[in-house]
Amino acid sequence: MLADPVRRDLYEYVADAGHEVGRAEAADAVGVARTLAAFHLDKLVDAGLLDVAHRRLTGRSGPGAGRPAKVYRVAAREHLASVPPRDYRGLAMLLAEAVEAAGAEEALKAAARRLPADPREPVVVLAERGYRPYRDGGVIRCRNCPFHALSAQFPVLVCAMNYELIEALLGGDARARVRLDPLPGECCVVVEVSKN
Repeated sequence: MLADPVRRDLYEYVADAGHEVGRAEAADAVGVARTLAAFHLDKLVDAGLLDVAHRRLTGRSGPGAGRPAKVYRVAAREHLASVPPRDYRGLAMLLAEAVEAAGAEEALKAAARRLPADPREPVVVLAERGYRPYRDGGVIRCRNCPFHALSAQFPVLVCAMNYELIEALLGGDARARVRLDPLPGECCVVVEVSKN
């Protein structure tokens, strides 16, 4: 589905936008005609990768305001594909349940802390791991939690492990300070980056 470069670029743009995206905005962002963008955006909706809604983009209402436009956002549901089928999600759920039942949260956090630091820029490190980072003033926030399904069922365990994981990965950057600051629909971990 995302093998087509235009379709992939449109998906990436909508995923990184942080707001619902209209067809014209998406087309302009990736440099294609609006009709081509509409075709590919609707294909992404059909595949379940994007959700669609309708709203007026002009802000006007009442008679003469025109028809509401289609707007797109990343679908909340996850899509996993593996050939042959693999069940890593099921394994992760079992392991999280076992860690929690055994009271081994500290051991899990310690294992996360032992990961080697990645010396690259924090945004690059987080992007490579699927967090979809973006800058919000002096902090880096993430539009995606790679552990979303697990964090919904085991929030304390998974968010604490995620905190330690990110802190370990960014440990080589003295300018980066990791803290918890959850926002709805985003990763609970943020990174404060000092200028020095």
